[in-house]
Amino acid sequence: MIETIVDAGSKAQTAEALDPFINIEEEIDRLRREKNAVILAHYYQPPEIQDIADFIGDSLDLSRKAAETDADMIAFCGVKFMAECAKILSPEKTVVLPDRDAGCSLEDSCKPDDFRKFREKFPDHMALSYVNCSAEVKALSDIIVTSSNAQSIIEQLPANQKIIFGPDRHLGAYLAKETGREMEIWPGTCIVHEQFSERELVKLMVRHPEAALAAHPECPESILKHADLVGSTRAILDFVTTAPGKEFIIATEQQIIHQMELAAPDRTFMAAPGADGTCNCANCPYMALNDMEKLYLAMLNEAPRIEMPEDLRVAALAPLQKMLDLSPASPAKKSVAA
Repeated sequence: MIETIVDAGSKAQTAEALDPFINIEEEIDRLRREKNAVILAHYYQPPEIQDIADFIGDSLDLSRKAAETDADMIAFCGVKFMAECAKILSPEKTVVLPDRDAGCSLEDSCKPDDFRKFREKFPDHMALSYVNCSAEVKALSDIIVTSSNAQSIIEQLPANQKIIFGPDRHLGAYLAKETGREMEIWPGTCIVHEQFSERELVKLMVRHPEAALAAHPECPESILKHADLVGSTRAILDFVTTAPGKEFIIATEQQIIHQMELAAPDRTFMAAPGADGTCNCANCPYMALNDMEKLYLAMLNEAPRIEMPEDLRVAALAPLQKMLDLSPASPAKKSVAA
């Protein structure tokens, strides 16, 4: 497996050496100007990072938006595969990630060598890989998809085309059901969406009978069958801020509720519960690794940064480009604080 994260070296400023009295937000703004940087924040990032970002959105839309800018640096507040996508689409830009350990359980579940062997078992299948995978797995795929465009792309393929789908088994099962296509599905799951409890969700729905449920398709079928809307983070955000009603239950990473409350402060948003009846499971531990201090240091030190061999980048770009050719752009939201 090719390591894509590079440290700054012995001259890097560390968190321990930071002046405790500096204004981190002002320093980030200074570096943004001095380094001609654009700050991207996924919907699952902490509110303070969302508020300072230039663009907020889904992972691939953020990378596309950054590629359209004249920025020299992309500071991607998300997880590693997202920053890799930004580098794949913007090889001339410096791409930094606040925490080098900000990974993804889906990416971890699908190692390149294992995926290569899986593909070899089904030589007549086309491999559609969810964007939540490593650059190496992207390079082994035919088309990359997102939760918002996967169904449309599948429906554009010939009816007799056999399909491998990975790495999310719940998203794969949902797509198979919606499209009527048989698929060989990789058995990975998202640790956040996997933990929602149907039993506790039903209890919450009984207590709030007027609340609508919006769920991400990475959730198990036991959760999706109760949903009024199944969709990507962008689709969920659009639904709960425009649909009739005042109460909504959110079955995805709960940091997205920050954007919902900004857009519709007169509505009530509740995170779907875990097995113990709380919403603690709705926090991604990988996303939570990023914070304002780490963002500042990443921009200052220009590390951790994403680097990859050009042959890998080109190989990973090909299935991404196929996806872009088959789906319209969906612009990322401009931050209200930017």
